[in-house]
Amino acid sequence: MAELAEAAHAALEHGAEAQTVQEYITHHLSYLTYGKHVDGSWGLAHTPEEAVNMGFWSIHVDTLGWSVFIGAAFLLFFRYVGKRATVDRPSGMQNFVEMIFEFVDARVAEGFNGKNPLVAPLALTIFVWIILMNTMDLVPVDWITGLATLVGEHGFGLEHMSFKIVPTTDVNITMGMSLSVFALIIYYSIKMKGLGGFLSELAFHPFGKWMLPFNLIIEVPTLFAKPISLGLRLFGNLYAGELLFLLIASMLGIFQLPAHFIWAVFHLLVIPLQAFVFMMLTIVYLNAAHETPDH
Repeated sequence: MAELAEAAHAALEHGAEAQTVQEYITHHLSYLTYGKHVDGSWGLAHTPEEAVNMGFWSIHVDTLGWSVFIGAAFLLFFRYVGKRATVDRPSGMQNFVEMIFEFVDARVAEGFNGKNPLVAPLALTIFVWIILMNTMDLVPVDWITGLATLVGEHGFGLEHMSFKIVPTTDVNITMGMSLSVFALIIYYSIKMKGLGGFLSELAFHPFGKWMLPFNLIIEVPTLFAKPISLGLRLFGNLYAGELLFLLIASMLGIFQLPAHFIWAVFHLLVIPLQAFVFMMLTIVYLNAAHETPDH
């Protein structure tokens, strides 16, 4: 382990000497991309330009892998605690998990007026999963990247291999989550109100059937703005936070530690806040999807 740490440190020092500030930031904001090369072969991209040329069907292996790993770890941990839960002598882990359950359940009770057993588990999953993915932003920016560079050079022939560990700084992850919520909104809107009721909400509200064109101009963009704002808000806040960490690391040199500490303390507020906002908006949107008009 000591030899591996020394090798990673040497790789970081070599990278710092060989890269400018712009190259350093670009490298850390790039993804480990797998897709189809211009010559028709499939594999990992060696440069950001190759990644762009792979097009829409390329996969960000790093952020996808980390999001799945974090989600699986969260589910296994909660299952482990649930299997060992007791009424007489609850453990500290059980109390912690129950506190999260009670917090989310209270938010669902406040914001959701319908009856749907899916909403509370969905809200819990969203809240915990996003917090865990956001928390990866507190890992020092060069630790995992340095190890990835070392592995990439010796194992895959990729010099300065990109490897991001914060899934919520990838718009594909955040928009994937928001579009999943949007699909549930459409599904329950049609299920609870019928297709005619759902379309009538878009066409006849808020000004009545005689103002149909104006209603559509208002309601249709509002509907599609929900997933876009939901995904981009989470992505923008975490991406900006990561970018500031990188600016501090690349420009302050040995003086970066105090600045990193100050920004990390502030970031401790951003991490749960963004998860809370995503969860609450999901609850509110699903509540609106379940509401049926009185007329």
